[in-house]
Amino acid sequence: MRKTFMGVRLRRLREERGLTQAALAEALDLSTSYLSQLEKNQRPLTVPVLLRLNAVFGVDVQLFSEGEEARLIADLRDALPDSGGGEAIAMAEIRELAANMPAVGRALLSLHQRYRAAVDRAEAMALRLGDDWPATPPPPMPYEEVRDFFYARHNHIAELDDAAEHLHAAAGLAVGAANAGLAGYLARRHGVRVAVDAGDTSGDGVQRRYDPTNRVLHLSAHLRPGQQAFQMATQLAFLEVGATLHRLADDAPFSGDEARALARIGLANYFAGALILPYGPFLSAAEALRYDIERLGQQFGVGFETICHRLSTLQRPEARGVPFFFVRVDRAGNISKRQSATDFHFSRVGGTCPLWNVYEAFALPGRVLTQLASMPDGRTYLWIARTVMRGHGGYGAPGKTFAIGLGCDVRHAPRLVYAKGLDLNAPEAATPIGVGCKVCERPACPQRAFPPIGRAIAVDANRSRFAPYPVA
Repeated sequence: MRKTFMGVRLRRLREERGLTQAALAEALDLSTSYLSQLEKNQRPLTVPVLLRLNAVFGVDVQLFSEGEEARLIADLRDALPDSGGGEAIAMAEIRELAANMPAVGRALLSLHQRYRAAVDRAEAMALRLGDDWPATPPPPMPYEEVRDFFYARHNHIAELDDAAEHLHAAAGLAVGAANAGLAGYLARRHGVRVAVDAGDTSGDGVQRRYDPTNRVLHLSAHLRPGQQAFQMATQLAFLEVGATLHRLADDAPFSGDEARALARIGLANYFAGALILPYGPFLSAAEALRYDIERLGQQFGVGFETICHRLSTLQRPEARGVPFFFVRVDRAGNISKRQSATDFHFSRVGGTCPLWNVYEAFALPGRVLTQLASMPDGRTYLWIARTVMRGHGGYGAPGKTFAIGLGCDVRHAPRLVYAKGLDLNAPEAATPIGVGCKVCERPACPQRAFPPIGRAIAVDANRSRFAPYPVA
């Protein structure tokens, strides 16, 4: 743990608990003078003190974690240059705000989200001049609310993970061959019969259809065994832990019924992944195989994307896996899934970086690519990328192709088989990338698609440069 000064957070904790400085020092078995120095940032917060805070007050260590601070820094880097103030804000000031006044930082982010929503509404109204327009502003996009719901929880829902692991054992499911066990459990416990339809006559590509009247779960014949298991587990989530799904969705600050319904589906999918890839056995296998995604897929009988998604959820406090970031992108650069177990930030402003290896994966379909990538803030990450393809019909039926990206901080890279042959200690070996052109600080990137927000462009009719949008 690097030297971490958390004086403001300590004072806020003390004020929230209604304690004097002397009372808090006594509870933590510290001298009052030492606590005073901690609160004045004259001494760094140490691991023993952090553990005592957790033991005495049950304080979530994330409150003082570097990861949480880095996530806030990344979000503020996006928001503050886009505020329209015109004045450049130094990274040192952003770090100071995130470290010592995180509540103020989160309030600024909330204000920025409202500002962006107002701008989007104004642009939409300008495009619809002449049409009737409701007086009340539209709510945020439901899928964005659900995505942020999982992001705020580091893509780990402990309650569902624990329930799924318990059910896996109680139902006697076999690792890598859960189909028969799931079908049998659905029949015994819920009186649900599983029927694999011979063909999709409707042409709409339905993979799972539940008939509650006749208690029949219809699965598409196009699904592979692992996909069938996932669909059965998803339906089982609604039947087995439906009340929990509703409570988790209802307790979240969603704007409407559509977002809550989407959240319940997302939570059911989370439960399904945790059921066919139970936490303890899956983490043990991942560590033993050095996170070899394809070997894990063979062992558990599921596809590349499912393994990657599950790896990004292994954040049980007493048994953490490598904290991964997970993305799924299409050829046009649209990110249709993104989950982060830690502090990596996916930009909401503009597109992502074209130098990222997830885009190179489309040129080499089916091949696993590795990349050491350095960010403008000096952090280096190991990224793994591979394409996945899906279809639901015969000749001429449209399919879909995505690139899956899985990344982690370079300090975790030695635990991964994908680090083999890479020089993890050579800064020059890393590809310089950014979270998105509009917020990227790299001044001479030849792949830049947009000028950076809040920075003046050097306009010179007598000079032409290889890199576009030179910063003044």
